[in-house]
Amino acid sequence: MRIRHLLFPLLLLVTPAMAGDFTCEGAFAPDTSEARLIEIYGTENVWTGIVPGPEGTEMLATRVHPDSPKRMLEFVWWDEENREGLSYVQLPAKMSGPGGVRTGMSVAEVETLNGEPFTLSGFGWDYGGYAGFESGALSNLAGGCNLSLRFGPADYPPGLDVDSIIGDQTVQSTNPLLAEVEARVESVAIGYPHPDFRD
Repeated sequence: MRIRHLLFPLLLLVTPAMAGDFTCEGAFAPDTSEARLIEIYGTENVWTGIVPGPEGTEMLATRVHPDSPKRMLEFVWWDEENREGLSYVQLPAKMSGPGGVRTGMSVAEVETLNGEPFTLSGFGWDYGGYAGFESGALSNLAGGCNLSLRFGPADYPPGLDVDSIIGDQTVQSTNPLLAEVEARVESVAIGYPHPDFRD
């Protein structure tokens, strides 16, 4: 398994989804492909090429609306040769994901949507701030996709001991320091396990 695909689990029209509630189907289904994206969005709005990946790597991805950062969707494939089998897709900032989660939400707001606490990784490293959902309303989503959010702090107030939310460690969403540093959702992605590991 390549390192870029570890990004999601650590984590793991308008468009149709922008017009209403997000669903893990159509362009966002596990069997989607570059060909399907072209059918939905048009050839002129779909581009595939090499993009920056995690930890200084590069990866192949397909972008929808590549010239419009506010609308751009970035799809990463399990089968790069055939450009199919969705690994994960990064949603644009103005697009709500499953359950209504969106960029800019606080940890407490996401907790409310989930109906219970969750965990995220500590800030300050390549996989910092990523949260997945093993239970609650944001887990076991219809269509079989998984939700991954990345949180980031607004600032670290002078004199505040933030050791418990920094680095390669698990942080509980109930940690009061997350509110003190004003941690908010920086990115929203949905994805699927490798086909060999699906039920």
